[in-house]
Amino acid sequence: MKEIMKILSGIQPSGQLHIGNYFGMMQTMIDQMESSDLHVFIVDYHALTSVRDPKVLAKGTLEAAADFLALGLDPDKCTFWVQSDVPAVCELMWLLSVLTPMGLVERCHSYKDKVAKGIQASHGLFSYPVLMAADILLYQADIVPVGKDQKQHLEFARDLAQKFNNEYGETFTIPEPGISKHTATIPGLDGQKMSKSYGNTIPIFSEGKPLKKRVMAIETDAKGIEEPKDPDSCNLYQLLKLFATPDRLAEIRGLYVNGGAAYGYLKLELLDLLNDKFGAARQKKAEYLADPAELRRILAKGAEKARAKAAVTIDLVRERVGIKY
Repeated sequence: MKEIMKILSGIQPSGQLHIGNYFGMMQTMIDQMESSDLHVFIVDYHALTSVRDPKVLAKGTLEAAADFLALGLDPDKCTFWVQSDVPAVCELMWLLSVLTPMGLVERCHSYKDKVAKGIQASHGLFSYPVLMAADILLYQADIVPVGKDQKQHLEFARDLAQKFNNEYGETFTIPEPGISKHTATIPGLDGQKMSKSYGNTIPIFSEGKPLKKRVMAIETDAKGIEEPKDPDSCNLYQLLKLFATPDRLAEIRGLYVNGGAAYGYLKLELLDLLNDKFGAARQKKAEYLADPAELRRILAKGAEKARAKAAVTIDLVRERVGIKY
């Protein structure tokens, strides 16, 4: 019998979800509901490093839940919960922290990158990788779908798991990254990695004039329509690759290489593809948000499942370190 893999990933409720989130993680998770032991959670503790308005965080948490459900996540076929509903993750973070070498945290680039982008420096932001490791190891995840920018954090979790296992005996599963070479980094409007921190996103659930404004703002070069262009260096083409059919993409590539690619028309084509892809999900999201009590019921049920799984690991960890006496 084929072994069922435990797959885990989470997302911050710190702003509108964008297509980078979808292709980088969400689609992968949803596609694997039937074939894996799937764990999906909303990381509200992590979001506190940048979101300080309690009303914004609470609203964002429910919206993130509605986003996942609207896009096709079935809570009956996975474990779906909010991070803070499982307190054991904070206990495990501390138990991992006392084993974490300072140099290991200092080498993580995410802290410096975020501070450089204007996020307030804090111990929480600095120790973010330790909490992420606790998220992963608490549920004994086999595979963690991550973007290329999060690969270092996954390696950090692996290092901590191995260090703990060496110190106290076999306790944690050593997780493997799940990175698609096609969607490891989704370009934003400016060609950088699409990120809420950079303000260069295309939100999944935006529509009408706001969505059109975003799409038309995608940066391109100044070459004329009939000039040959390099599709592989154009972020508009990279975004079209996510949505266009293979036949149509081949036609578009020909226009780039041979001349005839009109950026304005291609942006409008991308806009139509976005509406086709996410139009139904936008309607479903509105229906979920109209019934917040149902969203809370779904999340509470998922948290109960998550706490039961977390209890097995945290009890073992307590025994290993000598807290359980």
